[in-house]
This record gives sequence, structure tokens and C-alpha cells, in this order.
Amino acid sequence: MVSKSFVDLLDLSNDPLPFGTKKGLNTVADAPSPSSGGGGVERIIIVANILPLSALRKPDNLGWSFGWDKDSLLLQLKDGLGEDVEVVYVGCLNVEIDPKEQDVVAATLLGSFNCVPAFFGVDLKRRFYHGFCKQQLWPLFHYMLPMTPDHGGRFDRSLWQAYVSVNKIFADKVMEVISPDEDSVWIHDYHLMLLPTFLRNRFSKMKIGFFLHSPFPSSEIYRTLPVREEILRGLLNADLIGFHTFDYARHFLSCCSRMLGLEYESKRGYIGLEYYGRTVGIKIMPVGIHMSQLEAVLRLADTEWRIGELKAKYNGKIVLLGVDDVDIFKGISLKLLAMEQLLKEHEDLVGKVVLVQILNPARGRGKDVTEVQTETLLTAQRINEIFGKDGYQPVELVGRYVPLYERIAFYTIAECCVVAAVRDGMNLIPYEYIVCRQGTSELDASFGLPSDTPKRSMLVVSEFIGCSPSLSGAIRVNPWNIEALAEAMNTAITMPDAEKQMRHEKHFRYVSTHDVAFWAQSCIGDLQRTCKENSRKRCYGLGFGLRFRIVSLDHNFRKLATEHIVWAYKKSNRRAILLDYDGTMMPQTSIIKTPSPEVLTVLNTLCNDPKNVVFIVSGRGRQTLNEWFSPCKKLGIAAEHGYFFRWQMEEEWETCVQVTDFGWKAVVGPIFKLYTESTDGSFVEEKESAVVWHFQDADPDFGSWQAKELLDHLESVLANEPVVVKSGQQIVEVKPQGVSKGVAVEKLLTSMASQESPDFILCIGDDRSDEEMFEIIDSTMASLPKTSKREVFACTVGQKPSKARYYLDDTVEVLNLLQGLATASDSLSVSSPRVMASRVILEG
Repeated sequence: MVSKSFVDLLDLSNDPLPFGTKKGLNTVADAPSPSSGGGGVERIIIVANILPLSALRKPDNLGWSFGWDKDSLLLQLKDGLGEDVEVVYVGCLNVEIDPKEQDVVAATLLGSFNCVPAFFGVDLKRRFYHGFCKQQLWPLFHYMLPMTPDHGGRFDRSLWQAYVSVNKIFADKVMEVISPDEDSVWIHDYHLMLLPTFLRNRFSKMKIGFFLHSPFPSSEIYRTLPVREEILRGLLNADLIGFHTFDYARHFLSCCSRMLGLEYESKRGYIGLEYYGRTVGIKIMPVGIHMSQLEAVLRLADTEWRIGELKAKYNGKIVLLGVDDVDIFKGISLKLLAMEQLLKEHEDLVGKVVLVQILNPARGRGKDVTEVQTETLLTAQRINEIFGKDGYQPVELVGRYVPLYERIAFYTIAECCVVAAVRDGMNLIPYEYIVCRQGTSELDASFGLPSDTPKRSMLVVSEFIGCSPSLSGAIRVNPWNIEALAEAMNTAITMPDAEKQMRHEKHFRYVSTHDVAFWAQSCIGDLQRTCKENSRKRCYGLGFGLRFRIVSLDHNFRKLATEHIVWAYKKSNRRAILLDYDGTMMPQTSIIKTPSPEVLTVLNTLCNDPKNVVFIVSGRGRQTLNEWFSPCKKLGIAAEHGYFFRWQMEEEWETCVQVTDFGWKAVVGPIFKLYTESTDGSFVEEKESAVVWHFQDADPDFGSWQAKELLDHLESVLANEPVVVKSGQQIVEVKPQGVSKGVAVEKLLTSMASQESPDFILCIGDDRSDEEMFEIIDSTMASLPKTSKREVFACTVGQKPSKARYYLDDTVEVLNLLQGLATASDSLSVSSPRVMASRVILEG
């Protein structure tokens, strides 16, 4: 399907896209740089909102001390990139640095940690992070709409401007350290979704990857964002866009389809989105955990001591564990209500089951966080008052910072881990729990357990979190269903040990092989593969600000210049001009499809030149074309993709293929009617030789899905009929075998060559059916008698890439080109004998 980005190229820029260098146009050298093309990666610049560093003010208050934040994913992924890869981090610090100290701190971080800090004022940071990111993007990406001022943040233009400004600052920081031809940039998360645009504007062929660590909402939710297109286009300026799950990627692709008219293709296991001739890769790969780090902490003496202490504290009790940030999307209150329901329904568990809920510090702030804290505390108090007794509290809240070694100790002693988030990007808590339940041989020995002791673990996870699809052995639940969540917790407790062991082994195999290193290697590998493909093309930058984008063209694909073709036109003696109509002579978006007086005038002028044979080859019916072009007496017409054709108005219609049996229409009709009735906005067009199902006015996703189903249905039903079933630009068509624009053009050129071989051929079209013409011209010319100077101009309109070697941007340029040829015909004094003067115009 043709990408709308090509058809609407001029909608986004006042300047047409020229071939070659032009004032105001950013160009890139034709030949790729030596390092481009996917060789070994030497340096990767990782950009995120927060640097993987911890910062503390020195005791004397005369400076700062810095250290690596070992819990940071950005630091952990470095292990997957190899020792020969240099990693540079760009981001903010989690503390405020006085402007007088910023230069010293920046030099220290670059020299000691290979980190480039981005500094901006307190007010800008507040409006950027706590404003646009946390009040608008974060709730929206987690399916919360601002229906009222108290329910999510209403869109604020000043906060959006702060978001744009911070992304620009990050771009400046990247430019301070990058070598554009050598380095790759890997951007992380929703804070920096405009950064690819600002970087691409500086260097067109920069290798840019992006990974979103939060959910991406469905199009119905995302389209409510006033700056929805700016953010989509920002992401599309990256070479690779990564998501944790297929659902998130599918929602993003649906937004691109509905709002930008873009379609994706899946080829050999890779998903690619064509954006102005450049392939944007879509990566689906859930992140993993740092196995060696967890195993190292498991071996610490502090961890062993804390495990022993917790085992003694909860001796004889079954521990359910929850580890969550204080966040409205984590479903903490739902988990507590399910615990209450569990104790109500299973009184025998009272005094035996304990839910330990670790409350990590909130990342955001505001009324929502306060409400979550208050509700959690009150719910836990009520449950403990009802079911608690001396020495027993069914719910224990740990509302303080819990270091990693202590968190691992809780994982180790917990019989089941419960994650009840109502919406979450990935959530690695279940992965960490599985590894800790596996333990180590040293830990087993310290507690007197045999080395071959079976390991067990149980997971109750929400179906709305990113890690849920990869945990096939977990008990998946809808956390909003309190009764189902309570029953899942009971099932996890009472499940036989053998089954727990089997589920644990399955999970551990996956988690241990799909760690953070595997994720990083896979993402960077796909980034290099995508960049290698894009580096082979010539790139042009178009647009300003957030509308900036790159147009990529094949090196042999160039714009058709009027002066060039007019020169060849004047030198020729026998010309064939083949033109499409819809999308070529008439814009696809035009409501009135009849040819304008200007079109009829230029066609008549070309037809009256005795050196010319002009044809319109179109998918439309012959009656329509005959009516529209009746003023052009010498114009040749090939209707219904060439099934019917005639050389001039006064001649009879001929058929390129002899078809005597159209009985298949009786089979096709009811099927098309069925799909039309079930697909709102679709309709059927019945031609003399073909039947077409149109769905351009239907819902894009549903229409495409129905078209695929219809295609499969027709191919199975018509397998023994002499017909071809083809999908096109929002159509499904059934037509006789051997009918195509390519066949029609071959017949016309061969017929012309029987008298005099043409030395000038111009063929212009815009859609997939016209590609058949472009493909057949070269092979037909090769089989015809050679002439000393034969010029062939196969030209596509808007669609890029194409089998044609030339392009024009829109129908206006096509008409201007034809007017230039008509003017050249008028300026020439023609004295040669009269030859057949027909014109061929082709429609998609």
C-alpha cells in the first residue's frame, strides 16, 4: 500500500523536493561514509532523562561526590555491549547543581564517568518533568484522560514548550560529544521523544535508536493529545523504535496509520515502517534483568543474615510479597482488597498468610501520590483490625527505602509474588523474584539445604503489565476483579509443590537467557541492520522545527526536470506518451474527477503533433473515459487496466485478452456483498471485465483486516477460475488473467514498432498498478529494433521508492511538464508525413 507520506509530500513543506542541491535544502553526500553500513560499533551514546549516577554533597559542603547507580538499567545494559564498545551517557543529575559549580561537575563527570550532564533551571525542570512528563504524558500513556481538572492534567502549552526546550538542550549536549559518522545514539523513554528530530536536523544520516519503557496507548487514547503528530514525527526520525510488547508496538503503528497515513510491512521477521523513503524499524523486545548483579548480592553476608532473620520472623507462615512504587497505576489498594477477600473466604488461612507490601518511594508528587499513600495505609489498618491478633498482622507495610540486599531477602522467603498493576510498561519485579527463588549453592549450604533441593516459585501477575506475556507459567489476572485476584492468590498458595517447581523451572530458563545483556545486544544489532539499509540512499532534509523530516531516495532515482525532457522531446521523431489519470492527471483527493479544461487542452495539443502517440491507460471503465475525453478525438484510451483499448475516438474498442466466460462474477458478487455489509464505508465497483471492492472510507485497521480476509476467501474460492485476485491501494480486485497495464503497454509499443520504433517514451503513473508499466518498458524496448538515440522516461508521482527512474511530486508538476512538451510541439514546424496520433494515459 502506498504510503501517504509520499502522496502528501508537499503538504508538509512549501518547497518542492528537488533533485540535487538547492538553496534551503539540507543534503547529504551520495556515497555513504566508510563507517556507515553496520560495521562494528565503536561508541554508543546513551541518552536518558537521568544519568546512572548517584550524587552526594561532601561533608565539608565544598563539592560533590559521585558514584555509579548499580540499580540503573542504563548502567546494567552496558555489560551487553562488549568491552570493545565505549559508552557515553547523556542525561540529568538527580540533584540540583549550582550554576557556579556546573563547569567543574561537567568536567569531572566526563573525565571520570564518561557522562555528559545536562543542566537547566529549577523552573524549566519542574515544567518539563513534573509538568508535561508526569502530568500529561505519563497519565495519558497509562490510559488516564483528563476528563476533569481533578482527573489528570489538562494540556498546558507552556508545559509543552518546556518539553521542547529540554529536548533541544539534550540535542546540544549530544552534539558536544558525538562523531556523527561513527557513533550511534540510543535514546530512552518518553521524556525525549522529540530528540530524534533535533538530532536528525543536525546530521541526516546519524544512527539513532529509541526505546520506550512505558506503555504506548491505543489510538483512541493517544489521539486526544493536542501535539500527537509532533511526537509521532519526532519518533519517526529515529532509525529504530523499540517497545516491550507487541501490544505497545501495535498501538503505535495504528496511530501512525490513522494520523499520518503510514503503513507497515513485515519482512523476514522484521517490522518496518516506510517514512519518506526511509525504513524505520520497529523492535519488540522486553528488557531483562542483570543476572550477575542479583547473584552477586545473593552471595553477600548481609543478604544471608537478613534471609535468616526473615525466616525466623515468618516461621510457620506463608508470605505473599508485593513490591511497588507508590503510584496510582500499581494497583496496591486492589491487592490489599484481594487479601481481605482471601481471608474472608478462607478463614483457615487467618493467622497463616501474611502479605508483605514494600512501598518504594514515589517518583512523582502531588495529590495522586498522597491519595495512594492514604488509601493504602487506611486499608491495611482496617484489614489488620479485622483479622489481626496477638503476634499476627495479615498486612505488613514496609514504607521506607529497602536496599537491594534486603529486597532480595524478601524475595527469597516469599512463597508467592503478587503484581496487581492496572497498567505498567514492563515491571521487572517478577523476574527478580524468580532469580532469587533459584538462589545459589552457597546460600543453600549456609541454610543446610542439599544442592539438589527443588526450587519453587509462584507468580500472580496482572495481565496489564509488560512482562505478563513472557511469563506463561504465572497466574494472570484482571486486578480490577477483586474476587478473581483473591482466588488466584489462594491457588498460588495451595498448588502442589511439583507444579510450582515445573512453573519455576520454565520461568527461570527464560529469565536467565533473556537478560539485560541479551536485550541490549538485540536492540543494537537491529539498529545497525536498519541503519545499514538506510545508509545506501541519498538523503534530503525538509521542513522546519518539529516538522523536519528526511526524504531518502535511491541513488538512481531523481526528479524529472522539464528542461531535460523537452530537449530530448525536440530531438525525437517518433514518440509514445503514456499517462495515468487518477493520481497523475487528477489528484486522488479531488471530489470532482472530470478532467479540467487545462488537461483537455494540453492533451489535444500533444495529440495534434503527428510525431506523437498519446494514450491514457486507466483502471476506469471505457464508458466513463469515453465521456470525459470525447473532446480529444486523436487520444488513445486503454480502459480497465488495458482490457479495452482503442487508438482514436472514431475507432472501435478492442480487447487485449479474449475472455468468453464471466461466470466467475456470479461467485464473486455475493462474497463482495457480504464483506460490504459487514464493513462500514466500503463499496463495490463492477466493471465490464472486473469487480473491485473499495475500503478507503472504512476504518483503516478494520478495512485492512477485512481486505486480507477477503483476499484469502477469494483466492480459495476462485482457485480453479481463470482470474487474478489482487490487492491495491485500499482495494481488492478480481479480473481476468493476463490483464494488466504492463500487458497493455507492451502491446501498444510493439504495435508502434511494427511501423516505426519509438525513440522517445514518456510513461507517468502514481500507484502500484503503474509499476507494471515501468517494469515492462525496459524489457519491451530491449526486444525491439535498436535506435541510435532512444530516450525512456518512466516517472512516478509522489510514490517513492519505485521501479521508475524519475519522479514528480504531484499532479501540478505533471501538468506543468506536459504543458512544456505541448509548448515545444507548438514551436516546431512539422513537415513530416502524418503518422498515427494517439495518446496513452494510464490510471492507477
